[in-house]
Amino acid sequence: MALEFFVAPTGNDAWSGMLPDVNAAGTDGPFRTLPRAQQAVREAKHGGKLAEAARVVLRDGNYFLDAPLFFTPEDSGTPEETGPGGEIATPACPVHYTAFPGERPIISGGRQITGWHAETLRGLPVWAVTLPEVAAGEWAFHQLFVNGERRWRPRLPKEGLFTIAELIDARFEGSYRDTIMHGADRFHYAEGDLDPTWSHVQDIEITVLTLWVSLHAQVKSLDPATRVCVLDRNSQRRMADDNKPQGARYFVDNVFEAFATPGQWYLDRTAGTLYYAPLPGETMDGTEVIAPYHTELLSLAGDDLETAPVQCLQFSDLTFAHNEWWPTVEQADLRQSATLVPGAVMLSATRECSFTHCAFTHLGSYAVELTEACRDIEVHGCDFHDLGAGGVKIWHGCHRNTVADCEFSQGGQLFHAGVGIIVGKASGNILIHNHIHHFYYTGISVGWVWGYKESGGYGNIIEYNHIHDIGQGWLSDMGGIYTLGVSPGTRIRYNCIHDVCKHGYGGWGIYLDEGSGDILVENNLCYRTQTAGFHQHYGRNNIIRNNIFALGGEDQIARGRTESHRSFTIKHNIIYFREGELFSTGYAGGGWTPENALFAQNLYWDAAGRALSFSGETLAAWQARGEDLGSVQADPGFRDPEHGDFRLPEDSPAFDVGFKAFDLSAVGPRGE
Repeated sequence: MALEFFVAPTGNDAWSGMLPDVNAAGTDGPFRTLPRAQQAVREAKHGGKLAEAARVVLRDGNYFLDAPLFFTPEDSGTPEETGPGGEIATPACPVHYTAFPGERPIISGGRQITGWHAETLRGLPVWAVTLPEVAAGEWAFHQLFVNGERRWRPRLPKEGLFTIAELIDARFEGSYRDTIMHGADRFHYAEGDLDPTWSHVQDIEITVLTLWVSLHAQVKSLDPATRVCVLDRNSQRRMADDNKPQGARYFVDNVFEAFATPGQWYLDRTAGTLYYAPLPGETMDGTEVIAPYHTELLSLAGDDLETAPVQCLQFSDLTFAHNEWWPTVEQADLRQSATLVPGAVMLSATRECSFTHCAFTHLGSYAVELTEACRDIEVHGCDFHDLGAGGVKIWHGCHRNTVADCEFSQGGQLFHAGVGIIVGKASGNILIHNHIHHFYYTGISVGWVWGYKESGGYGNIIEYNHIHDIGQGWLSDMGGIYTLGVSPGTRIRYNCIHDVCKHGYGGWGIYLDEGSGDILVENNLCYRTQTAGFHQHYGRNNIIRNNIFALGGEDQIARGRTESHRSFTIKHNIIYFREGELFSTGYAGGGWTPENALFAQNLYWDAAGRALSFSGETLAAWQARGEDLGSVQADPGFRDPEHGDFRLPEDSPAFDVGFKAFDLSAVGPRGE
């Protein structure tokens, strides 16, 4: 029987913590706080190892943190140890933090807002409260959660986006760094978009969307004579509409004069006053309003992975919610995939720990970040929803970690470049049976080295994931699955990717970017991608076989750069489309030639009835050059491709070119 402690919002830290409820005399019962339970586990170890497993059981309710929960090696459970003959010398004794059966406790980094009074602003009934810490400049927040829902600040335009009227000091000639990476802190706005007479101008925030990043800044000033908006930071990148010589799209938040709709809120930072316009039926006494306060909710921080790690901790059936992070002046565009945004749950020098059936929701950052040598961490069956950036970040030097059977949805709520799961310079990680949808950028991203130098990323497995509604027309240069760098042993298999929608360019299904090499892409279904189902910018020795690439918009197979070595081999695939081109050589040019890409035994079909063009040639002429030997153009006979049913009849000509049917019925999270 495990050592067991209980925690409840109605408990008392002076009690034993060994009862799930208060006793009849009111003299004993559960602890009130998690730090007290943490202390009790430490005391049970008596400065050594646990002799039995320990459980900390949380009762239902909100656990508002006075400070982030911080776990060190002292809080670890005892790992299993084996004797010289492989026998178990010491059984594993983990420490398990979990929910009471049937209950869902919430570990919150926020504060509940009370003390409201009623006011009327320009005919709009509102609630108002003064927060002294905000007025003193000690607290600022960019999110508010009412009755378990994210509520938004007044934003302009109310529909769509503004466009920068004219760029200032933008460069379009010269090297990449001298042009794209040359930012500014000001731009010309179109007449009527921004109003210099707005009150509290410096409380207004601006988000500029360009390429694959978004800039987040505060408005410093608006000049009515020149229509120049000055920001409080440099954009780091040119504020252009991708690579075009015109202004980027943007919107503004926290505009007091736009505060006119029930469900909105506004924070006057100078006065420290928070306003909320209630929805019909909401009352001051019956409405829960939470504003985020802490950046981190939980930290597992070892001293050294081998000699002093945090280990053997388990967390299950808990909800982590309500954290706040905002970029400094130096962190203007947050880099690709918003990797500068930290996690609400942070792990470092940690091994053999797990998060099972937990929820990560209403967050202002990434949810979970593994950094500084984490190993054998398992994230299983968790729900990631309503995220400021992305879901799980497995960063440099972290190995053999697993993210399985999780759902990731509604990401990039604040920082649009957030990714469902991102892996940096890390090896042996398994991303399997996840459902990732409704992000503004990429679904899964693996690798963090551009080019052919050492990547540190080998043998990552990306299988049986369902990825869809990616991009949503906000950013450019994205993929359902995206890779970077040389990655021997990495395999991308049995994934279903669809509905990838870009803004300017690059809405691909599977996207092997700069230097991607030695990757197997096999048995994947990619359809309804706004650009191509498969794209490789440049790389080497990648094998693309037995996939279905269907219904691409602009093209079906794309490449950015021609190189002297073998870029990829494409065999036994079905390429099915009704619009756009078959091949695209991308922005770097170059043709398809036998010297740098091998096509063989593929099936091609244009369902619109158009003649197929293989880089301007017929299939016969293409094959006469030595390309696509054994390939055919024929209708594969999909059952209902327009509605996502790509099952084949037994007599499909696809089988004649060596295509093997694969089963995606198990794609996405598995049942228990």
